[in-house]
Amino acid sequence: MVQPILQFGTSRFLQAHVDLFIAEALAQAPGAGDALGGITVVQTTDRADGAARIAALAQGKGYPVRVRGLAGGQRVDRLQHCLAVREAWHASTHWSALRQAVAQGDVQVIVSNTGDQGYGLSEQDGPALLAAGSPAPQSFPAKLLVLLHGRWQHAPNKTLTLLPCELVERNGDVLRDRVGQLARQWGLPEDLQQWLQGSPSGLVWANSLVDRIVSEAIEPVGAVAEPYAVWVVERQAGLQLPCRHPAIVLTDDLAAHERLKLFLLNAGHTFLAERWLLDQRPAAETVRQAMADAPLRAELEALWCDEILPVFQALGEGPQAEAYLRDVRERFENPFLEHRIADIAQNHAAKKQRRLAPIVALAAQRAPGLVQARLQAALATPN
Repeated sequence: MVQPILQFGTSRFLQAHVDLFIAEALAQAPGAGDALGGITVVQTTDRADGAARIAALAQGKGYPVRVRGLAGGQRVDRLQHCLAVREAWHASTHWSALRQAVAQGDVQVIVSNTGDQGYGLSEQDGPALLAAGSPAPQSFPAKLLVLLHGRWQHAPNKTLTLLPCELVERNGDVLRDRVGQLARQWGLPEDLQQWLQGSPSGLVWANSLVDRIVSEAIEPVGAVAEPYAVWVVERQAGLQLPCRHPAIVLTDDLAAHERLKLFLLNAGHTFLAERWLLDQRPAAETVRQAMADAPLRAELEALWCDEILPVFQALGEGPQAEAYLRDVRERFENPFLEHRIADIAQNHAAKKQRRLAPIVALAAQRAPGLVQARLQAALATPN
């Protein structure tokens, strides 16, 4: 039987983030965690590693999550057992059962983390896939459209919240628009297209931001993660969360949380990658090793304190930024995490434009005259 929470994706990130939050809520006294129930995980690809995870999860025995790092100046190293996943299915094998469960209203929340290309479409998908007995579509948006078409036909007023966790700005809006685009291409009824736009009494597309470093997998299923974790969800009417948990934050200003991560954590990583490339630093250098290099650490601190924090202060968000930066320092100094700067430096030129240029642009608006020599130099370098 399908659970009230349906999850697309078997990634180690979800195992140590959303799934672990739900497991912790389920373990609380009744009412304390307000968890909807268990999770049905769906593998959407034919990758062998995903198949191995699904097979392990289907046994219903749970899996380990090792939480290791620094928190409040203290070393953390604990092993937790996650028991939130109650069913594990493959989309191609269990597609008819998935369609029935969503159509009847058994599913209350859909969570996804489908990777960088997860919102891409496939030319192989078309409206013929709406017919009973049809195989699962190729793309994730098409899978969603077929499932939501059934929900619209049979239980349109039963609230269903979609909580995408892909690292896409305003991911709920983007996914909604992609599914709506597909519905128009397939020539589906106008009433369905209107319903797909969302309403508090039926379909809710949530924008969210996830933040946790999950450094490695435990085979065949399980993960190693840092202590820091947050799931920021934009508040809206009709929103149904899978559980109540200290790491789940409801906000009216998602953009403020996105700025913290982009301007401090992501920009810090990108600055270290910039220095790693320009200074031809050791090939295997990690973030933790870079933080232990006094001259480089001083440059990074100057970037944060002289060129980025003043932007937050100009926005009236200085205290929040300073608190977040304290966490970032601990995360960068994690003694258990071997986060190679070479990995961060992949697609470096594009990352600089995405992570550093918005800081400079916002400073020009809100803190004119602020000197941002390090940011400007990095953006001027074509690497």
